[in-house]
Amino acid sequence: MDEWDEGKQKFLELVKNLDPAVEVVIPTKPTNSMFLISLTKGSNRKFITVSEDDIVDLPDEAGIRAKVTKTLQDAMGVL
Repeated sequence: MDEWDEGKQKFLELVKNLDPAVEVVIPTKPTNSMFLISLTKGSNRKFITVSEDDIVDLPDEAGIRAKVTKTLQDAMGVL
């Protein structure tokens, strides 16, 4: 498993731990080093942007994990 796959897996785990009912769509390639990620719960959808570096560093960096978790919590709060 490469860095990208590890980061993506960790991102999906974070979402599942916060709210298992939320569906996630992560594009296969970033645009301008940013991923536009779709979070869906029922008929509600929210898009967030996460940098490619943040996804790659997610499994190993606690600070990045905290930042991404906060972004997810804010986004899921409106779903």
